[in-house]
Amino acid sequence: MPKARIKLASTDINKINQTCQFIEDVVEKTGVKMRGPIPLPTKKLRITTRKSPCGNGTETWDRFEMRIHKRLIDLDADERTLRLVMKVPVPDGLNIEIEMLD
Repeated sequence: MPKARIKLASTDINKINQTCQFIEDVVEKTGVKMRGPIPLPTKKLRITTRKSPCGNGTETWDRFEMRIHKRLIDLDADERTLRLVMKVPVPDGLNIEIEMLD
């Protein structure tokens, strides 16, 4: 049986968890085997900038950080399950990638 790999990435962990729950509900209804959601390492993008525009005064810095959370789901792919997974509501700011494996 072919397999499907679903990769989810977002800066908001709640959006990822909500979408994973929708996918789990679909898989439970159809009865196919599922592995996941497997948490992948969170990517932290950091930017440090000087607060003072001209460079005079005390050395004060602003530190900004954006975290990108990722999840991986593997499931046995029959046509009906994939159609239902495609209809799962995807919120703004969530990146979804579905890949077919041999």
